[in-house]
Amino acid sequence: MNAKEIKNMIDFIAKSGLAEVNIETEEFKIKVKRDTEGRIITTPAMPQPAAAPLAASPAPQEAPAPAPANDESSKYIQIKSPMIGTFYRSPKPEDPSFVNVGDSVSVGDRVCIVEAMKLFNEIESEISGTIVKVLVENASPVEYDQPLFLVDPA
Repeated sequence: MNAKEIKNMIDFIAKSGLAEVNIETEEFKIKVKRDTEGRIITTPAMPQPAAAPLAASPAPQEAPAPAPANDESSKYIQIKSPMIGTFYRSPKPEDPSFVNVGDSVSVGDRVCIVEAMKLFNEIESEISGTIVKVLVENASPVEYDQPLFLVDPA
């Protein structure tokens, strides 16, 4: 599925009035939902393994282990941006940040939002640990694979 097909699918879902849609195929997995203000939020499409067998009820896909940080200390792990976009620490400017330095996170916890093409993509932690450092300023542009947070997995 290419980017245009994904955008068309999200537009269709946005017009349908559905609150949440989860789509999983052999090639990808995507989750689209509305927040309380009606904005569309997606989780990044995740490529599925090419040789993955089809199952009646697929098990949750394990995310690849984040790369170790090399600029601070080798004991910290980076949470990186899965896409190009604008980094936001909270869902709305007046809301508190998803996470702050010193907060504990678990696998699957939301840590930020990256907006790309008017879609608000919730970024989830791939590891458990404590946030040591926020590497990006709120409302700043980010690149694909750019480190966003340092996490102490201990």
